[in-house]
Order: sequence, then structure tokens, then C-alpha cells
Amino acid sequence: MMTIKLQPKYFDYVKNGAKRIELRLNDEKRQLIKIGDEIEILKEPNLDESFTVKVIGLLKYSCFEDLFKDFDISILADKSEKKQDVLKDLEKYYSKEKQAEYNVLGIRFELI
Repeated sequence: MMTIKLQPKYFDYVKNGAKRIELRLNDEKRQLIKIGDEIEILKEPNLDESFTVKVIGLLKYSCFEDLFKDFDISILADKSEKKQDVLKDLEKYYSKEKQAEYNVLGIRFELI
């Protein structure tokens, strides 16, 4: 089973059911994800809390900004967030150059 590590804020958004799309580069590891796969979500930094989700959709885009145009912030993070702030957060981990190199993936999931 694949694992994904999340910062505490985003881990909690997924756990409470707000965040239903995880955002990643569509790199070699993520290209292996298939609909129906189960993914263990781990809470950083200690990785001592986790739960499992089931992949129900894969959204492929050239960059996060394009993906954000098609979805409301309430399912990309939480309704209390602003899209621009979440995009800035993403760019700390995934530069525009990396986004251009790999494209990006929205992993739609449901809690199981």
C-alpha cells in the first residue's frame, strides 16, 4: 500500500472530511496510482497517526493553478483557506519548474 505524508493542518482537513482531493506532482511514484487503490495517510512530523483512503478519481493537470480553477477550495483544503495561500504552500514543495516537468495530479479519495 502506498503512503502519503501530510502536514498536520492538511491531515486534519482530510480526517474531518473537508479535503477530498490530495495534490501532488505526477511523478514516477504517483503515476502508479490507480482508481480503487488504498493509500495510507500519515501525519507529519512524527508519523504516529494515520488512516486509509480509497482512490476514486485521478485528475491530471499541467499545474496546480489550472487544477484550482476547476475545484472549490472547500474540497482542496478547507473552506477557511484561501486558494492563493494553499497554492503558495504547494509551491514550497513543488516549484513551478517541477510542475512543468511532471505535471500535477489531484487524487480524489474517500475515507474508508
